[in-house]
Order: sequence, then C-alpha cells, then structure tokens
Amino acid sequence: MRAMDTLSTSVLVIGATGALGRPVVKRLREHGVRVRAASRHPDRAADLAALGAEVIAADLTDAQSLARACGGVERVLAAAHGMLGRGRWASEHVDDAGHRSLFAAARANGVKRLVYASALGAGPDHPIDFFRTKHAIEQALAASGLDAVVLRPSAFMEHHAHAFNGKAVLEKGKAQLVGRGTKPRNFVCAEDVAELAVRALLEDPPPFRLLEIGGPGHYSNVEVSELYARAAGIAPRIGHLPSPVAALLSKLARPLHPGAARILHLLSLPDDAFPERFDGAAELERRYGIRMTPLESFIERQVAATRGSRTGSSPPSANRSQQRR
Repeated sequence: MRAMDTLSTSVLVIGATGALGRPVVKRLREHGVRVRAASRHPDRAADLAALGAEVIAADLTDAQSLARACGGVERVLAAAHGMLGRGRWASEHVDDAGHRSLFAAARANGVKRLVYASALGAGPDHPIDFFRTKHAIEQALAASGLDAVVLRPSAFMEHHAHAFNGKAVLEKGKAQLVGRGTKPRNFVCAEDVAELAVRALLEDPPPFRLLEIGGPGHYSNVEVSELYARAAGIAPRIGHLPSPVAALLSKLARPLHPGAARILHLLSLPDDAFPERFDGAAELERRYGIRMTPLESFIERQVAATRGSRTGSSPPSANRSQQRR
C-alpha cells in the first residue's frame, strides 16, 4: 500500500458542503491535493474556497453540470444524497438517476477512481426505499467499469444525534421524538468517516473496497436526548409523537414531501423492523489506526459550541490529531 503523489492529484467532491464532503475537502487540502468542491449551494463554500479549493456549482439532477465537474479530475467522492428531498431533488432523481449520470460522466472523462458514500444496512430487501436505492447504486457502480470503493457509514452524529435530536434540547430544553425512541442505534462522526474516505481516495491500491463504518456503542434516541440534557446540566424533557400518528402523517405527506414522509415512515416502524447496530468500531481502530469518536465526546463539543455562540466566545476546537493513533 502506498500513497499517491498528492501534489499532482485532483479530486472532485460531490456534495462538498455536506456533513461528509466538507471535512473531506479540508483534509485533502491539508494533503496538498487539488480539490474541486462541487455543490448545489456554492455560496455556502466560502470556507472551502479560502482553503484553496476550486468551488463550482454542480447538481446530481443536471447531467451537463456533472460532465463539466468531472473534466480533468482523477478521483471522485460521491457524498451527496436526497433522502429528505422533494420535487426536482427527490431521492429517485438524486440517489438513483443522478448517481447513474455521475458514473457515466466519470467514465467519459477518464476518472480513475470513484468513492461512493452508501449507507449501513443498504440492501435489496430493506423496508425503506432509500436503502434499497443505495444498494442498487452500489451494484451499478460495480458494473460501471470504474475503479470503485464503497463506504457504508451508520447514522451521522451531525444529523441524527444533533440536528434531529440534541439541538432542540440545547435550544428549547426539550426534544420531540417520533415514536418511542427506544431502538438501539449506532452513530458515527462524519469527521471519522472523512478520514477513511480520504484514505480510499489517495492510497494505491485503496485499503478497502467496501467498508462498513460506525462509532463505538449503541444509543436509543431517548438516550441521546438524555445525554444532551446531562451534558448541558438541565433536566431531560422528551415529547413523543405516537408511531401510529407518524405512520398516518407519512401517508398524507408523501404526495407533497416524499422526503419528510420517508423519515416519518422510518421512525414509525417497530424496533425490530431492521437493525441499526454496528459492532466493528474497535476493529476499525485496530486495522486503520483511527480513533472513532464516542458519542459522549461529540455531544460535549456540541454543548461547548452552543455555549460559546451564546457568550460570543470561541469554544475550544477539537484537536483531531490527538484522536489518531
């Protein structure tokens, strides 16, 4: 295994302003890699441009923009999805047709490797269509002729622990959960996934072809709310939307907002409908020399950042180098 010549390498990151794309761009720039940061919202990428990334507008629903984005790059990370999308950006347009267009553009432009961010649990029989689509696109990538790597991360802490749960605890003192919130789930920090994604992009040959990625431990959504409350020093207050009500709302919302309907349906399912566990964090640490972020540490950083924003002071930044072995 050897690292490629990063100074002569160019990488396209699709979804550069997302939870995974942004830290990947930053790490690539730290390695001296030329990065093309593609986003539907290039106005949100000023920090990436300041690092020297070439920021461009590109959209998985626009095949011409993908062809332009792939021109002159050697490797691509596909890190965008449409799980919550609607209209033009509904999942079938982004996660399915959009990625097939990306693969075609990459082939036509001589891209040497494509790293695809799938999802833990992706499979043909999953009860949620998003995960079935992820599996279908994994198969399409394998048949594309591209040098392919697939990442399967569990639920990102940034979204599923913080934005959808803990943020409300910190801002309003109360979380509003869908269903009972008792299912044990695995969460992973996108920063950790980014570190592995960069290795998949830069090492020759890549250190893996398909990698499931998750953090240490399992926590229910109720437990996540309680951890946030404890870290913030407040009493936990948790409301629940009953699962039957969520299932009904999912059906009503589907014609207007299929993304919101998908999430309501997912959260209304019984705990045993599909697993969300991952027990391989220790093996990831051993094999790849990475320290996987515990959920408690992630929450402490979010609480510190919230307190810092309220006081106007800068919270202490996480020193990622101290977390690597």
